Amino acid sequence: MFNPFTEITDGSDDADLVKKAKDGGRDALEALILRHQAWIYNIAVRMVFLPQDAEEVTQEVLIKAITRLSTFQGDSQFRTWLYRITTNHVLNMKRRGAEAQPQTFASYAAAINSTPDLDLPDPKSMPVDVPLLVEEAKISCTTGMLLCLDRKQRLIFTLGEILGVSDTIGSEILEMTADNFRQSLARARRDLYQFMNSQCGLVNANNPCRCSKKTNGFINAGHVDPNHLLFVPLRVQRVKEAAADTVRKIDSIVDGDYAAIYRDHPFLQPSDQVQSLRRILDRPDVRTALHLA
Repeated sequence: MFNPFTEITDGSDDADLVKKAKDGGRDALEALILRHQAWIYNIAVRMVFLPQDAEEVTQEVLIKAITRLSTFQGDSQFRTWLYRITTNHVLNMKRRGAEAQPQTFASYAAAINSTPDLDLPDPKSMPVDVPLLVEEAKISCTTGMLLCLDRKQRLIFTLGEILGVSDTIGSEILEMTADNFRQSLARARRDLYQFMNSQCGLVNANNPCRCSKKTNGFINAGHVDPNHLLFVPLRVQRVKEAAADTVRKIDSIVDGDYAAIYRDHPFLQPSDQVQSLRRILDRPDVRTALHLA
């Protein structure tokens, strides 16, 4: 699978598509955006939690990128230019959905602890297999933990730890030094690990919290909808597979245990990518910017 964050890339495919797109090639523009759309979406999901909000964020980023494509002069790789637009957008966008109410690790722990431990639901009463519900509860809960980090920490953790972006590439995208990127990632890792080590049974077996015990409580509270799973597609590609060429070396076995939970999350695909992209390209403002009016 194409991965925009590999350390060594000549960017020739992107460059060729950019040239053709700037010359008016709509097919090339579609191909260019589709190469990157899912990666932008997977960043957005970790920033705003709800997939429908992430799709909205992805669309906002793509509109910015498409309407500004004529300004791309090739002074940097296209991936650097595109993901600078992405990161600047997610750091400065309006708050929405799950991010609208600021979350702290203390408030998140209180919410989890107030969810009762219950037996798993009766399989006969559920529209999907119960193990899928447990997986949905696990991914929902651990993704929600990211909202306890501030936006910049969350973004750097998503890039550096989950998607495996190197310090060099991360610093180029975020326009900071590699040292600062590395230090910011270390702080985000420390804060998240300290919380998970004190709260999460996946990381520390001495913690009483177990995904299977919380699943029914999450269903009753509306956090998991058996009829509409948000994070568990039927055909799963893991982040660690999509970003296989960029998985960073783990500094310690302890940290690696918790970070692996996030790389084992599904690499999500936005719904109806081609049609959503074509709806964007048919917007009057986009057509004007592309001289298609």
